[in-house]
Amino acid sequence: MHQTPPEPVPPALSLSPTPPVRVIAVASGKGGVGKTNVAINVAAGLSRYGHRVALIDGDFGLGSVDVMLGLTPRAHVGHVLSGERTLSEVLLDGPCGVRILPAASGVQPLTTLTAEQRARLDAALAEARATHDFLIIDTAPGIGDHVVTMLTLAQHVLLVTSTDPAAMVDAYAVAKVLWQIAPGAQISLVANGVRNDAEGRQAFRQIDRAAVRFLGHNLRYLGSVPDDQAVRDAIVQQRALLEHLPQAPASRSLRLIATRLATLSASPGGLRLMPRAGDTPDPEVWRCA
Repeated sequence: MHQTPPEPVPPALSLSPTPPVRVIAVASGKGGVGKTNVAINVAAGLSRYGHRVALIDGDFGLGSVDVMLGLTPRAHVGHVLSGERTLSEVLLDGPCGVRILPAASGVQPLTTLTAEQRARLDAALAEARATHDFLIIDTAPGIGDHVVTMLTLAQHVLLVTSTDPAAMVDAYAVAKVLWQIAPGAQISLVANGVRNDAEGRQAFRQIDRAAVRFLGHNLRYLGSVPDDQAVRDAIVQQRALLEHLPQAPASRSLRLIATRLATLSASPGGLRLMPRAGDTPDPEVWRCA
């Protein structure tokens, strides 16, 4: 009796013998590209797959994760950094079982950490890693010292951009600064709010070709998220999209991105979800150098 051969496993789902990535920082060069929304829903997606996930609002002085989820924290990361509270006392229950470490709002001193605060942060992250499968750190936009510090705490950086040329140039700038400090950093890219995946891939190629030509590094393409009214509806309702409208097109894309993150290897090579870009950049790339 003829049996249909099993479908091949796509590259994004290939298993690796090397340790998996467990600490992921979500970054963007420009504000307003949907970075925090991606971070929230990637965390929710990983949790829906059965992983224990903690989402850390890494914009310590001007946090927004709790606001986007309609949460009312009684304490925040500042209380952990001061030694007033323990991590377990501050964590909140978020969507799909995600645990949330909220940031402060309008607390300027938390934008620059002292040595003592940094030590307490390292201890809190170590505690979180011991009790969770994944830590997702939602960083502030830009390339400030605090942002770079948070990025260097991660095993992998998920760089979010829109197709706005300014956002793409700023995304390239984040990668440039991080690779100058940590040449072995793994960085992947998500194109958010695109008309279709082809548009997202084109944005990736432009940034990646600039990185290869001028920095000697390449990005990984993790996927795109379509421009979807459901995203705006979920934001207004202060809910994670994957919990509010799980079958929306953007929800499906975010679940796929979460799957790809869950299967990333912690080795320097990691997974490459698109072929390496050629050595000759598109004309638009020159503006990114």
